[in-house]
Amino acid sequence: MGLSEEIGAQPVIAARLLRELPADLAPLAAAARERGIRYVVIAARGSSDHAAIYAQYALGALARLPVALATPSLFSRYATPPRLEGALVIGISQSGQSPDVVAVIEEARHQGALTAAMTNDPSSPLAIATEHPLDLRAGAEESVAATKTYTAELMVIAMLAVALGDDSGSDHEALAMVPDAQSAALELSDRVAALADAHAGLVDCAVLGRGFNLATSFEWALKLKELAYVRAQAYSSADFQHGPVASLAPGGDILAIVARGPLAADIAELVARLRSERRARVLVLGEDPLPGADHLPFPDTLPEWLSPLVDIIPAQLFTAALARAKGLDVERPRGLKKVTLTS
Repeated sequence: MGLSEEIGAQPVIAARLLRELPADLAPLAAAARERGIRYVVIAARGSSDHAAIYAQYALGALARLPVALATPSLFSRYATPPRLEGALVIGISQSGQSPDVVAVIEEARHQGALTAAMTNDPSSPLAIATEHPLDLRAGAEESVAATKTYTAELMVIAMLAVALGDDSGSDHEALAMVPDAQSAALELSDRVAALADAHAGLVDCAVLGRGFNLATSFEWALKLKELAYVRAQAYSSADFQHGPVASLAPGGDILAIVARGPLAADIAELVARLRSERRARVLVLGEDPLPGADHLPFPDTLPEWLSPLVDIIPAQLFTAALARAKGLDVERPRGLKKVTLTS
């Protein structure tokens, strides 16, 4: 299965998780309540680290739990692990092979913390190390660039957030709509390809997002680096204005994620200002176009907290099409391999 097929498999995987994952989540949610979990610590690398950024917002908003990103080197190299009393410690890794992520889970168990792991390999070292393995159920991902495993991680996080939160019926109804929304996003492939051809000269850009879609900005920037060799730097649209905006040259490229929600107007205002003051060339990922900006659409039909599970799909399609427009092989990105072991 190549990259295009793996991108296309995402709605099927989301539907599978909706059917099968609740049986795995129930004992984890029960244990978290029994222990009175006060916060969450997540260890991850690469795309999984971007899923962890999404978890900061999803678990914070729905379950009201603060989420910290682990510093794995403190566990694996410095041998000075932080105290984890009262924490739920989660490892996220599509392969489950990364030694430093495994080290965080092993130390958490040694300290008596509640542990869980999200991985696509239920026989991996990470799955074996944890009390509560959560299988991504995505099937083997052969392409170097993670696509279906990334949205599977987001889906598991979203379902966990609902399970640890108030368990409202409306949240469950929204989750049930994800596969159809992802399918609708996949139907945009022809339009995305034409847009990618128009941007074939893209070399440098800033990718702006905020809130739940801060994760999308980081993941999209990574895909641009991996597949199209674009020097893409992700920023919170708020942080971008605190210094990095000075690095934007006149006529520079901006990619912005604008999902419906309380932050949409702020990002749209920033984009308009960058176009006016810096003559920035802007590509907006959102349902509605913005004046003077190129438009990469996505079906913005879900609550904002679920939009990252949908809007990353047109971003994946765009990036793959951009790489092909540059004459690059999306199945063999230079200098990369599927599993990267860091310790």
